[in-house]
Amino acid sequence: MKNKTIAAWLAFFGGPLGLHRFYLFGFRDTLGWLLPLPSMLGWYGIERARTIGLDDVTSWWLIPLLGFTFAACALNAIVFGLMTPEKWNARFNPQADEQAAAGQTNWLTIGAIVVALMVGATVLMSSIVFSLQRYFEYQIEEAHKISE
Repeated sequence: MKNKTIAAWLAFFGGPLGLHRFYLFGFRDTLGWLLPLPSMLGWYGIERARTIGLDDVTSWWLIPLLGFTFAACALNAIVFGLMTPEKWNARFNPQADEQAAAGQTNWLTIGAIVVALMVGATVLMSSIVFSLQRYFEYQIEEAHKISE
């Protein structure tokens, strides 16, 4: 039986690696295997920024991929946590009763929702701000080149 609380915490902590997808759909899930790609590209962007500097255009295109992937996985954790027991058990535990314990919401599920909402929103907003800041700084640098 697939437990809603475990799925929510896996989506939050292991989402960028696809762990929640493997838990819910098995190791044949294509999205579970593809999910680490934007995460790894984002980590590569962070490493490029550390070694080359923030002036590297490639790094500021890659870094938000990690943030957006993490935010999407946090959103998945919220969706899993807020799903009704009937809907959860119908989708992930079709052989079980509608009110089976695996689909019930408890305090650990609510904790996953709260943490995913706080951290996921922070990461999403930080990724958007980083992207826009670097974009506008780049535009200003290019405008200075043209005006000289």
